[in-house]
Amino acid sequence: MFVYLREEIKAIFQRDPAARSFWEVILCYPGFHALLAYRIAHWFYQRKLFLLARLISQITRFLTGIEIHPGAKIGKGLFIDHGMGVVIGETTEIGDYVTIYQGVTLGGTGKEKGKRHPTIGDRVIIATGAKVLGSITVGENAKVGAGAVVIRPVPANSTVVGVPGRVVVQDGVRVGGPDLEHGKLPDPVMSYCEQLEKRIEQLESRLARIDQGEG
Repeated sequence: MFVYLREEIKAIFQRDPAARSFWEVILCYPGFHALLAYRIAHWFYQRKLFLLARLISQITRFLTGIEIHPGAKIGKGLFIDHGMGVVIGETTEIGDYVTIYQGVTLGGTGKEKGKRHPTIGDRVIIATGAKVLGSITVGENAKVGAGAVVIRPVPANSTVVGVPGRVVVQDGVRVGGPDLEHGKLPDPVMSYCEQLEKRIEQLESRLARIDQGEG
């Protein structure tokens, strides 16, 4: 557990320019507090002390605004930035060095039993307010844009935006818009509207020629 916590402290310093000192991270970062409590709750959960594990989880939710089910499997180096409103479901699996921003939900889509939450690959970034739902896989190095709702598998090395989530960059090649730099999200809806506008202009031009007898 201490190896994981050390990696999480290191991840905060690497990915948050506001982090100034070790004690600031220990005392002032709710994402770190939530992960510390999760590691303890998960230890009890693995030993089938389910009620105690859930109690720790719920107390932590009250204190931090971050809800991590003790049954989730989380790798090393997870960074939860700010974290208010983050929800991580019971059968979620998260790889190493993942970054999650506030308001993210890694949830299910129904009342089915078994694996019903997503699997997140290594080094994935999930931006503010994104929802990743169901037993799907988000491949390593993927980026999920702010506010996206992802209900289908996401390939590795790709960027997903929109509702429902659409792949707009894969392996460095644009599929429908510019790459994601967390603050520069492509807008597939706007792109589609622009295509429609161009098509309307073409049709209007053709109709004008027909009216003039140019056929």
